[in-house]
Amino acid sequence: MYTVHQAKTNLSKLLRKAERGERVVIARGKKAIVELTLVASKPNKRVSGGWKGKIHIHSTFFDPITKDELADWGIE
Repeated sequence: MYTVHQAKTNLSKLLRKAERGERVVIARGKKAIVELTLVASKPNKRVSGGWKGKIHIHSTFFDPITKDELADWGIE
């Protein structure tokens, strides 16, 4: 438990503690008045077609690999 004065003086430190999941309680006198908690961020939602227009797959991409290309990779 931290006093209001301690919290004002060490706010960055207390925020780091809260981010790590530690319990951070701030008191006025001996009475606890608030608790710092981490606000969970929402995961990024995937959007269909998000890469549309940003990448291009060349028309030869799916062509069979030649023997020379296989040899370059050490595959026979």
